[in-house]
Amino acid sequence: MRIARYLHQDQCRWGLTDEKHAFSLDHLWPTLDQGLAQGMAALRRAVDDASCTGIPVDQIQWLPPVEAHSKILCVGLNYGRHVQETGKTQAPYPSLFLRHLDSFVGHDQSIVKPAHSEQFDYEGELVAVIGREGRHIPADQALDYVAGYTCMGENSVRDFQKHTTQVTAGKNFSCSGSLGPWITPIDADPSTLHLTTRLNGNTVQDASLSDLIFPLPALIAYISTFCVLRPGDLIATGTPEGIGSKRTPPLFMQEGDVLEISIPGVGVLRTPVINEQLS
Repeated sequence: MRIARYLHQDQCRWGLTDEKHAFSLDHLWPTLDQGLAQGMAALRRAVDDASCTGIPVDQIQWLPPVEAHSKILCVGLNYGRHVQETGKTQAPYPSLFLRHLDSFVGHDQSIVKPAHSEQFDYEGELVAVIGREGRHIPADQALDYVAGYTCMGENSVRDFQKHTTQVTAGKNFSCSGSLGPWITPIDADPSTLHLTTRLNGNTVQDASLSDLIFPLPALIAYISTFCVLRPGDLIATGTPEGIGSKRTPPLFMQEGDVLEISIPGVGVLRTPVINEQLS
């Protein structure tokens, strides 16, 4: 079972899902973060005790598995070879920025190439979803605060990203990124996971999470020194080498492309690309 947010009959719902059905739990806990705080065992019991009737997954629309009030913290330049391909030097501390929910779509929904840029770049990432509130979390206890993992097409509008030293503009175009399809609770060390990004079926990024400069426990420890991490908060761990802006010639996404981020044991996030329509 995995944890998901989805749209069904024009209602935003959340619950557990298997290969064929989604089982809603919002009647017990109205928001996803409230559910995550219960722990996976409690969510499974709730589905079993209620004898929930599942909704066939072909009748739902996947939504990003995050609530609007949750924090979406992203890490830049966190793979050594990615730092090398950008020509930058490795920093002593994680490079962090924030994204807002409106900049993401869910699985099988379209990401939008901005009308004001021809530099729409792909970035596949693993995301940790927080399940317990914590502050000043020791690194050796950090994974105890993780409810599960999901995939992110973090993506960047490169020219806007470089307008100033702050990357916010290039990281928050409406519907430019993707999240999902769901949150997968796994007990495995995240450093054993492997991430692959494909554009139109061609592999463009392929890396082990063991290559992270700042592994997830270190990121959780660092971030929790300056803010409270709460259930439902997301930490995107960074993208590996192979980005389109550093290829010769550059490879940017265009309308009609299909982007896939695959992390075995977590999920496959698939999004077609469409052009922004100016009104």
